[in-house]
Amino acid sequence: MSGRIERAGSRGRPVPPGRGERVADWADGRLGIHTLAKTQMRKIFPDHWSFMFGEICLYSFLILILTGAYLTLFFEPSMAEVTYDGPYVPLKGLQVSRAYESTVDISTEVRGGLLIRQIHHWAALVFVAAMLAHMMRVFFTGAFRKPREVNWLFGWTLLFLGIITGLTGYSLPDDMLSGTGLRFAQGAILSLPVVGTYLSFFLFGGEFPGTDIIARLYPIHILLLPGIMLGLVVAHLILVFHHKHTQFAGPGKTEKNVVGAPFLPVYIAKAGGFFFLVFGVLAVMGAVASINPVWAIGPYRPDHVSTGAQPDWYLGFSEGLIRVMPGWEINAWGHTLEPGVFIPFALFPLILAAIGAYPFIEAWVKGDKREHHILDRPRNAPVRTGLGVAWLSLFGVLMIGGGNDLWATHFHLSINVITWFVRIGFFVVPVVAYLVTHRVCLGLQHRDRDKVLHGRESGTVKRLPHGEYVEVHEPLPQGELYRLTAHEQQRPLEIGPLVDDNGVVRKVPRSLRLRSRLSRAMYGPKAQVPKATPREYLAIHRGEGDHH
Repeated sequence: MSGRIERAGSRGRPVPPGRGERVADWADGRLGIHTLAKTQMRKIFPDHWSFMFGEICLYSFLILILTGAYLTLFFEPSMAEVTYDGPYVPLKGLQVSRAYESTVDISTEVRGGLLIRQIHHWAALVFVAAMLAHMMRVFFTGAFRKPREVNWLFGWTLLFLGIITGLTGYSLPDDMLSGTGLRFAQGAILSLPVVGTYLSFFLFGGEFPGTDIIARLYPIHILLLPGIMLGLVVAHLILVFHHKHTQFAGPGKTEKNVVGAPFLPVYIAKAGGFFFLVFGVLAVMGAVASINPVWAIGPYRPDHVSTGAQPDWYLGFSEGLIRVMPGWEINAWGHTLEPGVFIPFALFPLILAAIGAYPFIEAWVKGDKREHHILDRPRNAPVRTGLGVAWLSLFGVLMIGGGNDLWATHFHLSINVITWFVRIGFFVVPVVAYLVTHRVCLGLQHRDRDKVLHGRESGTVKRLPHGEYVEVHEPLPQGELYRLTAHEQQRPLEIGPLVDDNGVVRKVPRSLRLRSRLSRAMYGPKAQVPKATPREYLAIHRGEGDHH
């Protein structure tokens, strides 16, 4: 038997392999498990606290699948009207949908049902929040560069699908809050020119609220979207293994190696512990923090309006766009167009699409076709960092717009003042955030340069022979010096003079001119501080330069 060492018994006769060994040999001969494990289980993973965001995404997604599978055993996606006769007395005798009744039954009669329901809802919120944090970590550090552009698109698609899955999920209970959200979504669908009315009738099965929307959202929520997301998660992880993990600059770390701990047994042990930690935190949140108490909110009634109704946080962005948009309306040729709803409804995916397309835009501007496995420090890419902070500030402003009624009632402010603040802030705040962030990044680059050349301030003041007082600086360790100077500084694209020596005008494509302008803005003298060179460092430490 090739590849196997025969064991000898007490009398020198070979001992036949055990059942487990035979099963392992059978599987390895057909699936190549041993070869795969030998090459992949010793994969090296670097260690940094920011990498945990991706793990939280994965673990919360697994928890969503586990808790969601439990809830499907008891939930009935039907809008058929029934008379509630359960244990919750305030609802007795009310006409409610079967979906709402089963949700209340899960919360009051199923053993552990309320805990699982709340863990599921909290895990959904954490899942989207962790995805956003993970993508912002990838964005700010430049981890999306070649060869990881496709993986960036996988992550962006997961974020977008996570938002849509959350919308379909909290619409299922058919309570007053979810019904208000569906009414909001239906209004956005109706704003679509020409096809809006037909699409609304198709989805809802007639006039709002119809009779089919819950039954149609249910398979989308539990099968279609989770199935696509599961496939994307698997593809995402496969590419992470294939490309190897990114790492921050440091001694011994290059573009061709990874410094860290092996996947098995070190990383897998840490990951397993972190999974149970995430599960435990979500279980505590589900046990002590009430979320979406449908029995207290009540069933949805189209003729009722719920005050203070707010979507889950990740949809506050879109709600803010629509709430603060002026109520424009156009009547032409017997048709009514609603740009006051359609424009923000279209802006929401367009703004997200800009984030998805950014890696390709940056690669086009740089013209850099090399692979990158060393991460940038955000301060060393001030334009990119400024754009990311501007996007987050826009998100924050629109979140205020999405809750303008609650801001007005809780802080005793005029809702009109808040609305106008958001309208103006939509254009002003991202610009201010970009300029401030850009300036802060340049300041941090200056500080890094000074630390490299002069060392760290020790706090010790020394008097020189001629009476001057100076602070003594301690030289940085070699590892710290390397970390602060390991980054590359991109040179802006130069297209040369537009007129040659003979006075002939060169034909330069407009795309190349645009690339040159963008390149100067992103990598020109105003976008980066020249890092310290070995010659400058040696000159100062030999006493040839300024010691202060």
